[in-house]
Amino acid sequence: MKTQFIIDLKDGNAVTSLFLVRTKEVRTSAKTNKSWLHLDLVDRSGSISAKMWDNFAQLVELFDRDDIVRIRGRAKMFNDQIELAIDQIQPVSENEYDLADFLPHTKEDIEKMYARLREAVASVKNPWIRKLLASVVDDPALAPKLKRAPAAMMMHHAFLGGLLEHVVSPLGLMEGVALHYPELDRDMLVAGIVLHDIGKTDELSYGRGIGYTTEGELLGHIAIGQAIVRRKIDAIDGFPRPLAIAIEHLILSHHGSLEFGSPKLPQFREAIALNFLDDMDSKMASMRATLANSSGAGDWSERNPALRRNLLKLSEYLGEPQERKSAAVEKPARAESPGASPIQQGLGFKK
Repeated sequence: MKTQFIIDLKDGNAVTSLFLVRTKEVRTSAKTNKSWLHLDLVDRSGSISAKMWDNFAQLVELFDRDDIVRIRGRAKMFNDQIELAIDQIQPVSENEYDLADFLPHTKEDIEKMYARLREAVASVKNPWIRKLLASVVDDPALAPKLKRAPAAMMMHHAFLGGLLEHVVSPLGLMEGVALHYPELDRDMLVAGIVLHDIGKTDELSYGRGIGYTTEGELLGHIAIGQAIVRRKIDAIDGFPRPLAIAIEHLILSHHGSLEFGSPKLPQFREAIALNFLDDMDSKMASMRATLANSSGAGDWSERNPALRRNLLKLSEYLGEPQERKSAAVEKPARAESPGASPIQQGLGFKK
């Protein structure tokens, strides 16, 4: 049973614990010609760099990336970051660990999120869109991937179940947006949210570690997602061609700009709304993760790689009492207003 987690390590701590090897590399200094073993280690709480300077040559062949190893060493501060100085590395067998200790996982209930997703699909009035979405969400080959896949490797929702969380969360945002802008086609927004990142089910690998598949490296999730959706559309006899093109455009344009990887710019209202919903949810999740991992002293977080900046810890800066800060991060209870539809109630919106 793993008892020491990366998030809890402090400068000077003695460390004897299990870690998953994310990367393994022997590096050599150009100045001194001295070599060392560099590892990036992870557990469910985060990641940490580790170095072994002596007697590592024979150990290198005993383990590989995505293996679980027992590390003995010491945590120390280097360039304002905690890293590990390794004294000993030992491979371990599968019966010595629980894989759940090493892969970060959504804190939400997977089956409840999946039920809310299916409820959103059932609420779609357009029969063609509803049939398409059901063919994706209820596909026995796709559904397990949709429940387990992360939404990214690092930038946002980079944990098991992250993709499903990143679909359900914008569905909640969408309800308020669609009410505020009645000219938006709600069914098209639901389609875009459910389908925009479906390619990540095959772009990413998420067995004993989170990485890219060969297909993901070569094609990317936008192209993969378009292909998945086109196959589903082609399997529905009589699916209107203009509607198919519009839905594929939602997938192709959801990053919002050519610079960020979309081959097309959003060119109708629902495509633009999808881009902003996706972007807001991604950025807020990224900020949540950064602030949660920056619990040390001071008003500023560690650098957020997605936003390329440090974040102000506003509660600390304003000197708010601890009980108020704790209440601020708790999710409000879902509304069950008589005026709200079932899907709005399920996703926490009042009408």
